[in-house]
Amino acid sequence: MHHSFSSSVNVAPDVICRFVREEAVLLNLATELYIGFDPVATRMWTVLTESPSIQVAYETLLKEYDVESTRLREELEAFLNDLLKQGLIRLSPGIVNNSAA
Repeated sequence: MHHSFSSSVNVAPDVICRFVREEAVLLNLATELYIGFDPVATRMWTVLTESPSIQVAYETLLKEYDVESTRLREELEAFLNDLLKQGLIRLSPGIVNNSAA
């Protein structure tokens, strides 16, 4: 599933995240799902949840990692899909600017 990169990522209300060194551990209290992220997934999680939009997160990660833009986009989409399926995040629609330039 493709997501609008103007959307923002919000941690689901029942999710607790803790960082241990360069890795993250998440617990969904509603589903009792426990998941651990390696350093790369932890960085993706952090950037996605702290950025104003998926697009900003994508651009940040593209600068930080030596990866082709299409591959990063595919990996980010897959990561978002997994997070959504597991109930770890919610997406908020981006703001559309309808003003004429």
